[in-house]
Amino acid sequence: MTQRTSSPRRSRAAVGAGLAALLLGAPVSAAAVTGAPAAPVAGAAATGVDTADQRRAVADYWTPERMEGATPGSSLVERADARRHLESAAGAAGDVLAGTPEVVDGLTGAAGRAAGGLLAAPTADATGVPWAGGGQVVDTTGKVFFTLGGADYVCSASSVAADNLSAVLTAGHCVHGEGEYATNFVFVPGYDEGAAPHGVWTARALVTTPQYEASEDLDFDVAFAVLSPVAGRPLADVVGAQGIAFGQPRGERTHAFGYPAAAPYDGESLQFCSGTARPDTLGGSADQGLTCAMTGGSSGGPWYSGFDEATGTGTATSLNSFGYVVDPTTMYGPYFGAQARETYEVASAS
Repeated sequence: MTQRTSSPRRSRAAVGAGLAALLLGAPVSAAAVTGAPAAPVAGAAATGVDTADQRRAVADYWTPERMEGATPGSSLVERADARRHLESAAGAAGDVLAGTPEVVDGLTGAAGRAAGGLLAAPTADATGVPWAGGGQVVDTTGKVFFTLGGADYVCSASSVAADNLSAVLTAGHCVHGEGEYATNFVFVPGYDEGAAPHGVWTARALVTTPQYEASEDLDFDVAFAVLSPVAGRPLADVVGAQGIAFGQPRGERTHAFGYPAAAPYDGESLQFCSGTARPDTLGGSADQGLTCAMTGGSSGGPWYSGFDEATGTGTATSLNSFGYVVDPTTMYGPYFGAQARETYEVASAS
């Protein structure tokens, strides 16, 4: 773990010098979002993986040995924190904006897990235990593998509803770092003990918020991957897609999912936490916290409001982003406001 030291950002309390943080792992223009500040517009970066041969080469790159050896994406932000998060033109545009509330409904795919199984125990509050409930969340959640700076990494992600039926939600640090976008990016939905029941899906475009791309601001640690079809079918047709929403009330009851890989976890099975989201009173970020012991590798895993444990469906309103070393029992996730919505719209149209 590396110590996080952050400079104050406008309209936000500074993170205390003694706090440490650790991560849990041709541009397309978009219309300006109502109420958004005058800031750079999010744009999708093409991965260059366009042909069948290129997609096959990327999928083949991820041998079982490489997947097992991939480093949790948390180390990417730890390195960035060592350089400090300096306020930039993009980061100075303003705080996280709620924007106009919007809810995009989820979709059921061919996998069709409309009903879940029984949990080992009723979920009052879970702090990082195996998901035994079944349902659609088993198919829509998966692991992402990618390369940055010559090293291989692993994070978590989820299929979410989008116009192109091909969008995956993950963290900004799972698609961008060291001033560049990831390569060899794949999504493995339904990953379980090394099995890929729905195949390996390659990304044709990646997009994160301008604020994260410019200054790795964790308040905007949101990203999407746009995936190429497999056997002529888009992702949502196969595994379904969870709903996603923006500008929603804070402090909601939340279920978080992911594949934590750092001890005491091994990254081989889907884990979850549940509880009520709360403000960050420790470091003063605009993120919300959730009591959750999931570790590195769970980065990018979805947070759902209104989650139905019987069907395994919910509405994504945040994701696993980071935790403070001084409080390993709390996970933090960015608020999905106007800037996150703009980034989603770029991905949805790409």
